[in-house]
Amino acid sequence: MPWKGAYQSTQLVGGDTQFVLGASGHIAGVINLASKNKRSYWTDGTLGDDPDAWLESAKSQPGSWWTQWSNWLQAHAGKQVAAPKKPGNAKYKPIEPAPGRYVAKHPPEVMGA
Repeated sequence: MPWKGAYQSTQLVGGDTQFVLGASGHIAGVINLASKNKRSYWTDGTLGDDPDAWLESAKSQPGSWWTQWSNWLQAHAGKQVAAPKKPGNAKYKPIEPAPGRYVAKHPPEVMGA
């Protein structure tokens, strides 16, 4: 999604809203480890209707947005719980090992077309 379209979500949600814009594409921004410090991001802009005005007021930050995201999660999340040792439970049995068959399917097959 183009970033200006994603920015519009700030006008749809309430509460403590923050917008962070990564300098790299959606794939590079996710797969590059934060420790590599290869990219940068913008944050702390003034939220409003105009995404360009937000970018003009935002601060460029060196490094990965992952650290910002991790800090936000820690501030807003509850107590951490241990992951289950095995997938599924008495009511919902695991169907197959991850990632599952569906990841190799083409969209028309998944949608039943």
